[in-house]
Amino acid sequence: MRFHIETYGCQMNVADSELITTILLRAGFEPAKSLDEADVIMFNTCSVRAHAEERVLGRVSNELSRKRNKPELKVGLVGCMAQRMGKSLLDRGIDFVVGVDQYQILPDVIMGRDQIHTEFDQTQLYPGLIPTHHSKTCAYITIMRGCNNFCSYCIVPFVRGRERSRPWQEIFNETREAGSTGLKEITLLGQNVNSYHDGIIDFAGLLRKLNSIESIERIRFVTSHPKDLSDDLIESMSGCEKVCEHIHLPMQSGSSRILQVMNRGYSSEHYYSLITKLRKSIPNIAITTDIIAGFPSETEAEFNDTLAVMRDVEFDYAFCFKFSPREGTAAAGFDNQIQEEVRLERLQKMIELQRQITLSRFQAKIGKNVEVYIEDVSRKNRSQVSGKTRDFKIAVLSGTESEIGTLKQAKVKDATAGTLICE
Repeated sequence: MRFHIETYGCQMNVADSELITTILLRAGFEPAKSLDEADVIMFNTCSVRAHAEERVLGRVSNELSRKRNKPELKVGLVGCMAQRMGKSLLDRGIDFVVGVDQYQILPDVIMGRDQIHTEFDQTQLYPGLIPTHHSKTCAYITIMRGCNNFCSYCIVPFVRGRERSRPWQEIFNETREAGSTGLKEITLLGQNVNSYHDGIIDFAGLLRKLNSIESIERIRFVTSHPKDLSDDLIESMSGCEKVCEHIHLPMQSGSSRILQVMNRGYSSEHYYSLITKLRKSIPNIAITTDIIAGFPSETEAEFNDTLAVMRDVEFDYAFCFKFSPREGTAAAGFDNQIQEEVRLERLQKMIELQRQITLSRFQAKIGKNVEVYIEDVSRKNRSQVSGKTRDFKIAVLSGTESEIGTLKQAKVKDATAGTLICE
């Protein structure tokens, strides 16, 4: 049977799709060259925001219509949305629903043995499975699964289960395997990589281990939780030459009271102190973040506190969102919900401020030399290639498709609020 997977959401879902692909290939399935050729269509889904789920349901509806001409076609939902919605998805005509801890039984499910498997397995780490990495340049490597934080707005602990870490030797072997195929960059994945601990080493120790693998040139990781960003981890980032000068450190709010209501486990003052430590230890580090506008009970003054932090810290980039209530989370039932028009207004102010800051941060690179890892041919100009600098900025420069997967030295000659134009 030939399968096709559409992936939505974060890099963790990308890594899970690679894991699912490996499981199906081992079972004798083949990847379809196109949707029309597929015998099985799977949607690997995200539940972080309602919009993400609505988008998937629209796509599923479109693909279910294929059954009129191809009755034997199977359409399935896997991942976070499958975990959250479970049996109710079968009422929409979907053939099978499989949650995040049950991917190993997908071959049997596809062949018609049961329709739904969403049981949590708090020990599931898919041991012995090294995923087939499909990117030409970067391997996404899952180092842990689940989350223990229960931020009041977040659905992840309810759809990903409790936190558990893969043995460091498995991660080391997967990283070395990725390097042996020619990939020069890895991204370590976890809901909170800072709390990684396999019983032998913590995350700082893991970075030091992986830094010794000769075939790998760059190491990245997401996502870091501020409450678990230790001095030892900062020292490890600074001391490991392959760890890129970039950290994604979600702030969420500049108000300590709102952070407490969010159950984030740190104050605005503590977040500031981390920024100071990072920039002292790694002077050229780029810092990106996530911020929520219009969280329940957020006052205008508290929103302005967030804008003030954005101005002071000058994030290289910020993913800005308006609060989206998720059924089952604490925040969805909070009093003092902010009106939609106010949330949108605050979000727009946040986006505009960050656009100005990002432009300034990118323009500060003009005249400087950067190392670019070539990832693709530019969509706008086929005589150019694009890639990322060590500090996670998109750069374009002249080149050809043959240079994908190589490291190039370049000089920044211009910049927009999202791209370095290099030569």
